[in-house]
Amino acid sequence: MSRSKPPKPEQIRCAIYTRKSSEEGLDQEFNSLDAQRESAEAYIASQKAQGWVCLPEQYNDGGFSGGSLDHIDRGRIDVVVVYKVDRLSRSLMDFSRIMETFDANSVSFVSVTQQFNTTSSMGRLTLNILLSFAQFEREIIGER
Repeated sequence: MSRSKPPKPEQIRCAIYTRKSSEEGLDQEFNSLDAQRESAEAYIASQKAQGWVCLPEQYNDGGFSGGSLDHIDRGRIDVVVVYKVDRLSRSLMDFSRIMETFDANSVSFVSVTQQFNTTSSMGRLTLNILLSFAQFEREIIGER
């Protein structure tokens, strides 16, 4: 009686996106972008049995408010992994646009510290509520 190996899972290409909206502290040897990436790498490693692999490219926005979606449009990414939802965007309008692009390209979205399933209507509702609060927080900070 021979044991057959379970089929190898399909490779799921994961891109880690890190962002810090100000340049403060980015000159440190280990900064916020490094911490975000380290957490995301550990999460991806925990999903190895499902075929998740971390892409070597780094998508870091240090001191910027957002990035480009070129790699999404080119079909090079299956999952975008962020440390926290508001690292992708704090603007509900921007986030909705980003999610439309993800959906159009069959790209999933994962937050390491917050469990969301963007394939379900409940997951999308939860994300929209969270982003509304993130946008409110940003507006309050701007008013100060």
